[in-house]
Amino acid sequence: MRKRLIVSAAAGALALLLTVPASAAQAGPGAAGIGDPYYPYAGNGGYDVSHYDIRLKYQPATDELEGTTTILATATQDLSRFNLDFVLQVKEVLVNGRAAKFATSGDQELEITPARTIAKGSPVTVVVRYADKPGEVERGGFSGWIRTPDGGVVANEPEGSAWWYPSNDHPTDKATFDVSVLVPNGTQVISNGPLTTSQRPGWTRYNYRQTKPQATYLATLAVGKFDLRQDTTPSGLPVITAYSPDLGVNAGAAQASVERTGELVDWLSGVFGPYPFDSVGGYVPNVTTGYALETQGQIFYSPAQFARGANTSVVVHELAHQWYGDSVSVQRWSEIWLNEGFARYAQWLWSEHENEGTAQELADFTYDLHPADDPFWSIEPGDPGADHQFAGAVYDRGAIAIQALRNAVGDDRFFAILKGWPAERKYGNATIQQFQAYAERVSGKPLGELFNTWLYTPAKPPVGSSGVAAAPAAGAGLAAGAAPGARTEPKSWKKIQETNTVHEHGR
Repeated sequence: MRKRLIVSAAAGALALLLTVPASAAQAGPGAAGIGDPYYPYAGNGGYDVSHYDIRLKYQPATDELEGTTTILATATQDLSRFNLDFVLQVKEVLVNGRAAKFATSGDQELEITPARTIAKGSPVTVVVRYADKPGEVERGGFSGWIRTPDGGVVANEPEGSAWWYPSNDHPTDKATFDVSVLVPNGTQVISNGPLTTSQRPGWTRYNYRQTKPQATYLATLAVGKFDLRQDTTPSGLPVITAYSPDLGVNAGAAQASVERTGELVDWLSGVFGPYPFDSVGGYVPNVTTGYALETQGQIFYSPAQFARGANTSVVVHELAHQWYGDSVSVQRWSEIWLNEGFARYAQWLWSEHENEGTAQELADFTYDLHPADDPFWSIEPGDPGADHQFAGAVYDRGAIAIQALRNAVGDDRFFAILKGWPAERKYGNATIQQFQAYAERVSGKPLGELFNTWLYTPAKPPVGSSGVAAAPAAGAGLAAGAAPGARTEPKSWKKIQETNTVHEHGR
């Protein structure tokens, strides 16, 4: 899902650029951004991170965070200076064991000048020591740290990591993670991956390990009082769920939804192929935000998701992202349809599975719901623009596009595509054009006009000869049935719409 749009280039995620014995005359600073068209200053050129080791100590009562993050990377050019995305107060920086100079610039840029330049291809170890009160730090009127009555939470898209660890904050630079957090006894910690704990007098250390590549925005942290539960699926996959004890009337509905995670991930594995990570779960902290976020292997849900009762549909949506968005991540943020369109379509498939409305019925109903002059149709799901990256059309029109693809290629090839794509691109990044090429290869059909009609045309696609929406030349019409405007509302519609409404409030 989505949490916050970066409204200026300066507010984007920043940089990690690295350097060792090269000629100072040849070496220079790396690029201040990866070049994402939506967020030009997100991420950086000049390096590739392989691992983050994050060790923290946190006092929930005072919001005091102390940390040491060690970053392992490889320089991709000769470098004399590099940047990290980070907003907290830094005490010390070491590069390859030597003290480095550092300064801040922009909204969240930590500029580091190592004692020696770094040669292209060289391994680099960066250690950053820091201490701050993250709940008091804002940049551009935004804070990635959500203070709670008993601690704090970080779960934001497209940025949030800068409020608890320094990073190269763009989905194209994935890495493995070790997260270790020391907290007072009686406090719990949630992060990504399987959990181990250790104790010393008065303190408990929570250790999480994510051994599969993970985008920086998909790393989450929650510290506070939780009812933390550990179990396994029938196949042995660890399941970790957690709930704040003060969720009030939403507590039962939250648990009735999130406790079905193991069942739902097994069902989705039948749709998308084997689950790609080492653990799965979800947590519901006491926050006032309205959204959910597919944080890798450990999903964040706000209590508002369950304000109208249990909703397994939103759990399906976030779990579907583990394949479409987490394992296979966007190459640039304009490719967001590859995340949200498929997660929404998973909700439609769940509706079909539960006999609450087929995906076809939901596609037809959605199409009829929006007249031709509705701004809904002016947004192109394949390139919605930074201001509309998480608009309803990306989800709903995006899901109609997937149903059109299903109709065009037939169920056998369609479901082969749904499974084959995350297997072929596992732990990597991809573009819509690459997905189209893959779908054409599997189906043996030209799909350019279908994709152009549904993803890149700022208008309502025409009614086909069968009386329903179509991309006529591609033969990808939606199913024939009742006249437009006369569809029966599918039983699952309101639950899916509840998810939409809550997400709108989260923006």
